[in-house]
Amino acid sequence: MSAKKSFKNLEWIIKIITLALLLFALSSPVIIDKKNPLNRDGKDIILAIDASGSMNASGFMKKDDVFDFESKDVNKERLSRFEITKLIATNFIKKRTGDNVGVVVYGDFAFIASPITYEKEIVSDMLGYLGEGVAGQNTAIGDAIHMSIRAFRYSKAKTKIIILLTDGEHNSGEMSPRDATALAKKEGIKIYTIGIGNKGEADEALLKEIAKESGGEFFSATSAGELQKVYSKIDELESSKIKNRDYALKDYYYWILLLVAFALLLFLLSREVRR
Repeated sequence: MSAKKSFKNLEWIIKIITLALLLFALSSPVIIDKKNPLNRDGKDIILAIDASGSMNASGFMKKDDVFDFESKDVNKERLSRFEITKLIATNFIKKRTGDNVGVVVYGDFAFIASPITYEKEIVSDMLGYLGEGVAGQNTAIGDAIHMSIRAFRYSKAKTKIIILLTDGEHNSGEMSPRDATALAKKEGIKIYTIGIGNKGEADEALLKEIAKESGGEFFSATSAGELQKVYSKIDELESSKIKNRDYALKDYYYWILLLVAFALLLFLLSREVRR
């Protein structure tokens, strides 16, 4: 008799649990993945890198430069400007943990080497495959800016930035740097310009104008150590919320509650049938 009474009480407990599960399932419990890359705060950044013939020059690494290359067996002194730029840019990319990054390479023309993405390893790998002269021997700064703007086509990030690096003067391409800068300004894209190499090699007046007109800043670097400091300074930029589609990844768990409730209902129904 006591056993039947105890089981009767258990049935009531099961019924209450089942009802609670059904009510909780109706509320549609959800867990938002805050750690997912798509939920991060950050910017959309394009690195526009000069790959013209002059970037093949060596001697950019000075004796007093302090720089930790990932590859310990490279001959640092014999690395070209382009190779050193790639190494420093790769370190920069990996540090931008909350940002989406893409790469535009330019010479006689410009092309998107890597579209804007959160997958930093893919961008770094693609950058590693590139070599000097891949886009020709000249320097199309206007086309580089224009192609970078096109790379932002599907971006809805609040903050969009182009970091344009060159060691030369604009002497090629279809679009003038000033027209491209005006277009970037219209799109709300900020351009940071970096002139590298010996004094007078890069067109600093033009680079300063591009940066000023777009709300960015101009930097110069005559060595690898200085270039690393430039990227470190840019790395301190304030973050903003990326809103490129619905980035809040949601895991719905109502189906688990319904499954448990259904199992309990089957159990109670089987008890009724046996009676």
